[in-house]
Amino acid sequence: MNFAPLPTTESPTTESPVTNSTEEVPTRRFRLGMAAAWMLAKREWIRFFRQRNRVTAAIAQPLLFWLLFGTGLSGAFQSAGELNFLQFFLPGTLALIVLFTAIFSTISVIEDRREGFMQAVLVAPVGRWPVLVGKVLGGSAIAWVQAVFFLLLVWVVGTADPGGAVLPLLGLLALVALAMCGLGMIVAWPMESTQGFHAIMMLGLMPMWLLSGTFFPIPALGPDASIGQWILGAIMRANPLSYSMVEMRRLLFPEIDFSAAGFAPSSVICWTVTVLAASATLAVAWQLMRGSRKVDVIV
Repeated sequence: MNFAPLPTTESPTTESPVTNSTEEVPTRRFRLGMAAAWMLAKREWIRFFRQRNRVTAAIAQPLLFWLLFGTGLSGAFQSAGELNFLQFFLPGTLALIVLFTAIFSTISVIEDRREGFMQAVLVAPVGRWPVLVGKVLGGSAIAWVQAVFFLLLVWVVGTADPGGAVLPLLGLLALVALAMCGLGMIVAWPMESTQGFHAIMMLGLMPMWLLSGTFFPIPALGPDASIGQWILGAIMRANPLSYSMVEMRRLLFPEIDFSAAGFAPSSVICWTVTVLAASATLAVAWQLMRGSRKVDVIV
């Protein structure tokens, strides 16, 4: 009895689906990481607007400083181009807004660790970079919006009119906000208590703000300068925030030549130093987060 042979069919190869799925893993992880970073940044905004006293203090405190110092010290101040102290102190007030917002935004890292939220985020299969991106983007965006709102108020009252330099000014404010939030992450990540965080931030950020040319121009170092002027001038020139203040003041008042009053590097140098400072703080914060896992369980 003869049987006809069964027809043979070739089984389809499964190499292509496996290869495609392997190639899609990094892309999928990146998308999940960006989604996690977006949710963390959105969480910072929700937390900010739920704390109404924080919203009020973020604008009222720098505005109060600007009005009190600007009017109180106006009689004892001289600058280039008949610039009064309210106008000279304006970039310092913008930097102060960004500084305080960076402090209050990055302190949430310690609070999230105490509440157990940070540990839940760190065990997620998206890596650690979304934590840094979400926290920094959320905090810097809040600081940037507050600074822009204050700048709008200043423009309404006629103190400053940047004109065509609005876009570079907004970009410079964004870089300063990123640098400040990155510096806040460096301090907050290994810190155990909010009290210690405030002490370290005030010890480092306030002198950096004061020695950046916010209250008085950076002195020119001539042959007749004293030892104290040389030391103070060297410290202020080594401060990266000084270059941001010089460029911000130049963008706010483009008709004034600030080189006649002292230290005034070119715009290329100011932008280069600001970008390098922001990149350095974010890089150090990322290396710190990738380092010891002991800080992950601090409670």
